[in-house]
Amino acid sequence: MRVQVRYFASIREVLGTGESIEVVAEATVGDVRDRLIASSAAHAAALARGRALRSALNQALCDESTVVTGDAEVAFFPPVTGG
Repeated sequence: MRVQVRYFASIREVLGTGESIEVVAEATVGDVRDRLIASSAAHAAALARGRALRSALNQALCDESTVVTGDAEVAFFPPVTGG
């Protein structure tokens, strides 16, 4: 199944605006992140498991256990901080 991935803020600076990838049926948002981490050193650094990131599925905040459906958009972005 094809998924559109979008990146925001500091992740966008490293990886660009986004990309389209293939994932298996019943994949979760966490599976998408793992697939991206495995794809290149830049992805591994920007999306590292030790790094706090927020995720969204079809423009709604979600956690990594959320199952991705066909024609989905998954977004990754750093947590928002204020000051």
